[in-house]
Amino acid sequence: MAKEIQTYVKLQVKGGQANPAPPVGPALGSKGLNIMEFCKRFNAETQEQIGKVLPVLITVYKDKSFDFVIKTPPAATQLLELAKVKSGSAQPNRNKIGSVSWTQIKDIAENKMKDLNAFTVESAMKMVAGTARSMGITVTGDAPWGNAAPKDEN
Repeated sequence: MAKEIQTYVKLQVKGGQANPAPPVGPALGSKGLNIMEFCKRFNAETQEQIGKVLPVLITVYKDKSFDFVIKTPPAATQLLELAKVKSGSAQPNRNKIGSVSWTQIKDIAENKMKDLNAFTVESAMKMVAGTARSMGITVTGDAPWGNAAPKDEN
């Protein structure tokens, strides 16, 4: 018989660096979970991604047990790494802070495909490119799908 779900908790924790301090401790303590057990399991699973911000979805059951799913790093974080900048632009429409290529956008889109609400890599690339644009990062080169609208043949 399946366990009855009580609630979900969403957190963003650096890989291999979960500890009982905020935000992890208060979020899990308020649900009555064993904080140290989560920290040990999370750190063990994220040893190869130390320091990267990782979203985690924790499923809390009625008997105070839990499961968690680790997602891929946010697109914004990956874009900042590729553009070699610390943060996005305060005025993204005026001040551009860096640039990335379409091949880099495609790599990020393929990496995040399982976490995105997209059916094709092309639509995932458009999502990632939109994130880059809203951060003040320019996407260099021509889009792989072209910008020409299909002609109406009547």
